[in-house]
Amino acid sequence: MLKGKTALVTGSTSGIGLGIAKALAAQGANIVINGFGDVEGPKAEVAALGARVGYHGADMSKPAEIADMMAYAAAQFGCVDILVNNAGIQHVARVENFPVERWDAIIAINMSSAFHTTRLALPAMQAAGWGRIINVASVHGLVASAEKSAYVTAKHGLVGLTKVIALENATTGVTCNAICPGWVLTPLVQKQVDAKAAALGISNDEAKKQLLEEKEPSLQFTTPEELGALAVFFCSPAGTNVRGVAWNMDGGWAAQ
Repeated sequence: MLKGKTALVTGSTSGIGLGIAKALAAQGANIVINGFGDVEGPKAEVAALGARVGYHGADMSKPAEIADMMAYAAAQFGCVDILVNNAGIQHVARVENFPVERWDAIIAINMSSAFHTTRLALPAMQAAGWGRIINVASVHGLVASAEKSAYVTAKHGLVGLTKVIALENATTGVTCNAICPGWVLTPLVQKQVDAKAAALGISNDEAKKQLLEEKEPSLQFTTPEELGALAVFFCSPAGTNVRGVAWNMDGGWAAQ
Protein backbone atom coordinates (compact mmCIF):
# COMPACT_ATOMS: atom_id res chain seq x y z
CA MET A 1 0.00 0.00 0.00
CA LEU A 2 2.84 2.41 0.78
CA LYS A 3 5.35 1.30 -1.85
CA GLY A 4 7.37 4.28 -3.01
CA LYS A 5 6.53 6.33 0.09
CA THR A 6 9.10 7.31 2.70
CA ALA A 7 8.35 7.43 6.42
CA LEU A 8 10.51 9.18 8.99
CA VAL A 9 9.84 7.99 12.55
CA THR A 10 11.53 9.83 15.40
CA GLY A 11 12.51 7.90 18.51
CA SER A 12 12.29 4.64 16.58
CA THR A 13 15.21 2.55 17.78
CA SER A 14 12.91 0.82 20.29
CA GLY A 15 9.39 0.65 21.70
CA ILE A 16 6.46 2.39 20.04
CA GLY A 17 8.54 4.08 17.36
CA LEU A 18 10.13 0.83 16.22
CA GLY A 19 6.73 -0.88 16.20
CA ILE A 20 5.31 1.86 13.95
CA ALA A 21 8.38 1.84 11.69
CA LYS A 22 8.05 -1.91 11.19
CA ALA A 23 4.31 -1.66 10.47
CA LEU A 24 4.91 0.99 7.80
CA ALA A 25 7.84 -0.99 6.36
CA ALA A 26 5.59 -4.05 6.06
CA GLN A 27 3.34 -1.94 3.82
CA GLY A 28 6.25 -1.14 1.50
CA ALA A 29 7.45 2.22 2.81
CA ASN A 30 11.08 3.26 2.94
CA ILE A 31 12.00 4.09 6.55
CA VAL A 32 14.26 6.65 8.19
CA ILE A 33 14.77 5.74 11.83
CA ASN A 34 16.07 8.01 14.56
CA GLY A 35 17.09 7.51 18.15
CA PHE A 36 19.83 6.54 20.55
CA GLY A 37 21.18 3.22 21.80
CA ASP A 38 21.45 0.19 19.54
CA VAL A 39 20.98 1.20 15.93
CA GLU A 40 22.07 -1.82 13.89
CA GLY A 41 19.51 -4.14 15.52
CA PRO A 42 16.48 -1.95 14.75
CA LYS A 43 17.78 -1.23 11.23
CA ALA A 44 18.05 -4.96 10.59
CA GLU A 45 14.53 -5.59 11.90
CA VAL A 46 13.08 -2.98 9.56
CA ALA A 47 15.21 -4.05 6.59
CA ALA A 48 14.08 -7.65 7.07
CA LEU A 49 10.61 -6.49 6.05
CA GLY A 50 11.93 -5.46 2.64
CA ALA A 51 12.30 -1.75 3.33
CA ARG A 52 15.11 0.56 2.35
CA VAL A 53 16.33 1.94 5.66
CA GLY A 54 18.21 5.09 6.62
CA TYR A 55 19.27 6.34 10.03
CA HIS A 56 19.93 9.75 11.49
CA GLY A 57 20.92 10.27 15.11
CA ALA A 58 19.54 13.79 15.55
CA ASP A 59 19.09 14.94 19.14
CA MET A 60 15.42 15.93 19.07
CA SER A 61 15.99 18.76 21.54
CA LYS A 62 18.18 20.59 19.01
CA PRO A 63 16.48 22.33 16.04
CA ALA A 64 19.68 22.43 13.97
CA GLU A 65 20.09 18.65 14.24
CA ILE A 66 16.43 18.16 13.36
CA ALA A 67 16.91 20.28 10.25
CA ASP A 68 19.94 18.18 9.30
CA MET A 69 17.88 15.00 9.75
CA MET A 70 15.11 16.30 7.49
CA ALA A 71 17.69 17.29 4.87
CA TYR A 72 19.26 13.83 5.12
CA ALA A 73 15.89 12.14 4.56
CA ALA A 74 15.20 14.30 1.50
CA ALA A 75 18.66 13.63 0.07
CA GLN A 76 18.43 9.86 0.60
CA PHE A 77 14.80 9.24 -0.38
CA GLY A 78 13.51 12.33 -2.21
CA CYS A 79 11.08 13.55 0.44
CA VAL A 80 9.30 12.59 3.63
CA ASP A 81 5.78 11.44 2.77
CA ILE A 82 4.91 10.15 6.24
CA LEU A 83 6.19 11.87 9.36
CA VAL A 84 5.73 10.13 12.70
CA ASN A 85 6.65 12.33 15.67
CA ASN A 86 7.25 9.80 18.41
CA ALA A 87 10.39 10.86 20.32
CA GLY A 88 9.76 11.35 24.02
CA ILE A 89 11.28 11.34 27.48
CA GLN A 90 9.79 11.38 30.97
CA HIS A 91 10.54 12.67 34.46
CA VAL A 92 8.30 12.33 37.49
CA ALA A 93 8.20 14.91 40.30
CA ARG A 94 5.85 17.39 41.94
CA VAL A 95 5.78 20.83 40.32
CA GLU A 96 7.62 22.53 43.18
CA ASN A 97 10.38 19.93 42.97
CA PHE A 98 10.56 19.60 39.18
CA PRO A 99 14.09 20.29 37.88
CA VAL A 100 13.98 23.19 35.44
CA GLU A 101 16.39 21.51 33.04
CA ARG A 102 14.16 18.40 32.91
CA TRP A 103 11.10 20.56 32.20
CA ASP A 104 12.93 22.27 29.32
CA ALA A 105 14.14 18.94 27.88
CA ILE A 106 10.71 17.30 28.00
CA ILE A 107 9.00 20.27 26.34
CA ALA A 108 11.72 20.39 23.67
CA ILE A 109 11.74 16.67 22.83
CA ASN A 110 8.09 15.72 23.40
CA MET A 111 6.48 18.78 21.85
CA SER A 112 8.72 21.34 20.14
CA SER A 113 10.53 18.72 18.05
CA ALA A 114 7.21 17.90 16.34
CA PHE A 115 6.84 21.54 15.33
CA HIS A 116 10.33 21.58 13.85
CA THR A 117 9.97 18.35 11.87
CA THR A 118 6.51 19.30 10.65
CA ARG A 119 7.39 22.80 9.47
CA LEU A 120 10.19 21.29 7.42
CA ALA A 121 8.16 18.37 6.05
CA LEU A 122 5.02 20.26 5.05
CA PRO A 123 6.20 22.12 1.92
CA ALA A 124 7.14 18.91 0.07
CA MET A 125 3.94 17.16 1.21
CA GLN A 126 1.85 20.12 0.03
CA ALA A 127 3.66 20.21 -3.32
CA ALA A 128 3.08 16.48 -3.78
CA GLY A 129 -0.58 16.73 -2.80
CA TRP A 130 -0.22 13.89 -0.27
CA GLY A 131 1.24 13.53 3.19
CA ARG A 132 0.59 11.97 6.56
CA ILE A 133 1.69 13.49 9.85
CA ILE A 134 1.15 11.26 12.87
CA ASN A 135 1.92 12.61 16.31
CA VAL A 136 2.36 10.02 19.04
CA ALA A 137 0.86 11.86 21.98
CA SER A 138 -0.49 9.94 24.97
CA VAL A 139 -3.61 9.48 27.02
CA HIS A 140 -1.81 12.21 28.99
CA GLY A 141 -2.60 14.48 26.07
CA LEU A 142 -6.26 14.06 27.07
CA VAL A 143 -6.18 13.69 30.86
CA ALA A 144 -3.63 14.43 33.57
CA SER A 145 -1.78 12.48 36.25
CA ALA A 146 -0.02 13.92 39.27
CA GLU A 147 3.75 14.40 39.21
CA LYS A 148 3.91 14.46 35.39
CA SER A 149 3.52 18.20 34.79
CA ALA A 150 6.00 18.54 31.91
CA TYR A 151 4.90 15.35 30.16
CA VAL A 152 1.19 16.18 30.45
CA THR A 153 1.80 19.75 29.29
CA ALA A 154 3.85 18.59 26.30
CA LYS A 155 1.34 15.93 25.26
CA HIS A 156 -1.63 18.30 25.59
CA GLY A 157 0.34 20.74 23.45
CA LEU A 158 1.03 18.04 20.88
CA VAL A 159 -2.69 17.31 20.58
CA GLY A 160 -3.33 21.03 20.08
CA LEU A 161 -0.62 21.26 17.43
CA THR A 162 -2.17 18.26 15.68
CA LYS A 163 -5.51 20.05 15.40
CA VAL A 164 -3.96 23.25 14.03
CA ILE A 165 -1.93 21.40 11.39
CA ALA A 166 -5.04 19.43 10.38
CA LEU A 167 -7.10 22.60 10.00
CA GLU A 168 -4.44 24.47 8.05
CA ASN A 169 -4.25 21.57 5.56
CA ALA A 170 -7.90 20.52 5.60
CA THR A 171 -8.50 21.13 1.88
CA THR A 172 -5.29 19.37 0.83
CA GLY A 173 -4.11 15.78 0.64
CA VAL A 174 -2.10 16.25 3.83
CA THR A 175 -3.62 14.92 7.05
CA CYS A 176 -2.48 15.20 10.64
CA ASN A 177 -3.67 13.03 13.52
CA ALA A 178 -2.51 12.01 16.97
CA ILE A 179 -2.30 8.59 18.60
CA CYS A 180 -2.86 8.62 22.37
CA PRO A 181 -1.73 5.35 23.97
CA GLY A 182 -2.30 4.35 27.55
CA TRP A 183 0.26 2.06 29.13
CA VAL A 184 2.59 0.48 26.57
CA LEU A 185 5.35 -1.72 27.95
CA THR A 186 8.21 0.30 26.44
CA PRO A 187 11.62 0.75 28.09
CA LEU A 188 10.29 4.08 29.44
CA VAL A 189 7.33 2.40 31.17
CA GLN A 190 9.44 -0.56 32.29
CA LYS A 191 11.54 1.91 34.30
CA GLN A 192 8.37 3.00 36.13
CA VAL A 193 7.47 -0.65 36.75
CA ASP A 194 10.97 -1.34 38.11
CA ALA A 195 10.79 1.72 40.37
CA LYS A 196 7.40 0.66 41.73
CA ALA A 197 8.63 -2.89 42.38
CA ALA A 198 11.70 -1.61 44.21
CA ALA A 199 9.80 0.98 46.25
CA LEU A 200 7.11 -1.46 47.37
CA GLY A 201 9.28 -4.58 47.61
CA ILE A 202 7.07 -6.53 45.20
CA SER A 203 7.69 -8.62 42.09
CA ASN A 204 7.88 -7.09 38.64
CA ASP A 205 4.68 -8.87 37.61
CA GLU A 206 2.82 -7.53 40.64
CA ALA A 207 4.15 -4.03 39.92
CA LYS A 208 2.81 -4.28 36.35
CA LYS A 209 -0.58 -5.38 37.67
CA GLN A 210 -0.72 -2.50 40.15
CA LEU A 211 0.33 0.01 37.47
CA LEU A 212 -2.47 -1.12 35.18
CA GLU A 213 -5.04 -1.18 37.98
CA GLU A 214 -4.37 2.48 38.76
CA LYS A 215 -5.55 3.74 35.37
CA GLU A 216 -6.33 1.17 32.67
CA PRO A 217 -9.65 -0.71 33.03
CA SER A 218 -8.71 -3.38 30.47
CA LEU A 219 -5.79 -4.42 32.70
CA GLN A 220 -3.65 -4.99 29.64
CA PHE A 221 -0.88 -3.08 27.93
CA THR A 222 -1.39 -1.68 24.45
CA THR A 223 1.29 -3.09 22.14
CA PRO A 224 3.58 -1.32 19.66
CA GLU A 225 2.10 -3.61 16.99
CA GLU A 226 -1.42 -2.31 17.69
CA LEU A 227 -0.21 1.27 17.50
CA GLY A 228 1.59 0.45 14.25
CA ALA A 229 -1.64 -0.88 12.78
CA LEU A 230 -3.41 2.39 13.65
CA ALA A 231 -0.63 4.37 11.97
CA VAL A 232 -1.08 2.22 8.84
CA PHE A 233 -4.81 2.98 8.92
CA PHE A 234 -4.13 6.73 9.02
CA CYS A 235 -1.97 6.26 5.90
CA SER A 236 -4.57 4.16 4.08
CA PRO A 237 -7.28 5.40 1.70
CA ALA A 238 -9.78 4.84 4.53
CA GLY A 239 -7.93 7.50 6.55
CA THR A 240 -8.18 10.20 3.88
CA ASN A 241 -10.80 12.26 5.73
CA VAL A 242 -9.63 11.47 9.27
CA ARG A 243 -8.22 14.84 10.26
CA GLY A 244 -7.23 16.34 13.58
CA VAL A 245 -8.26 13.42 15.78
CA ALA A 246 -6.63 12.39 19.05
CA TRP A 247 -7.27 8.65 18.88
CA ASN A 248 -6.80 7.01 22.26
CA MET A 249 -5.78 3.36 22.53
CA ASP A 250 -5.86 3.23 26.30
CA GLY A 251 -7.96 0.29 27.47
CA GLY A 252 -10.71 2.62 28.67
CA TRP A 253 -8.48 4.98 30.68
CA ALA A 254 -9.97 8.23 29.35
CA ALA A 255 -13.51 6.83 29.43
CA GLN A 256 -13.61 6.88 33.24
